[in-house]
Amino acid sequence: MHNLCEREVGAIAAQEPRLNDQISARECRLIDFEGNQMGVFPVREAQRIADDAGFDLVEIAPNAEPPVCRIMDYGKFKYDQAIKAKQARKNQSKIEIKEMKFRPKIDVGDYTTKKKHVLRFLDAGNKVKITIMFRGREMAHPDLGLSILERLADDLKDVAVIENQPKMEGRNMHMLIAPLPASAKKAKAADPAAEEK
Repeated sequence: MHNLCEREVGAIAAQEPRLNDQISARECRLIDFEGNQMGVFPVREAQRIADDAGFDLVEIAPNAEPPVCRIMDYGKFKYDQAIKAKQARKNQSKIEIKEMKFRPKIDVGDYTTKKKHVLRFLDAGNKVKITIMFRGREMAHPDLGLSILERLADDLKDVAVIENQPKMEGRNMHMLIAPLPASAKKAKAADPAAEEK
């Protein structure tokens, strides 16, 4: 167990570039702070140039011949990379699948309320799994459930697309709907009459 942890730490450390005194090569191709190539220098000389400028010497291409080193503020570079990674994670959109359950003999008021909830889920960018639950003798009339799903799909055709067609599983019938792609939503937003419906 202890050896495994040491190996993991070693693997993580191996991903970090070598800097300053850790660089073992005798000479390197040097790139200055602005990104200009300065030529091939002995590593000690490159280190002196970096120290005089008040920056770190960082080995950015250890497998090149000779290795490539760059003069940079490594602490600031690491900080900027962490900020970029955090921003990238923040910009990733998470798509959740919400579920809305209906009964085959749903009345108009309940249908309207549940449809509003489905619209809210779709506006938030989530997919919605619509489930029709059958009980007892209702199982003999799957067409009632199918008609509700078709009606809902028709009511939401301006904002959603059917991803999985209605399918019977045991006592339930399912359909998956997803929000329209952004381009289709823009077209809808350009036509305010469509939103009034």
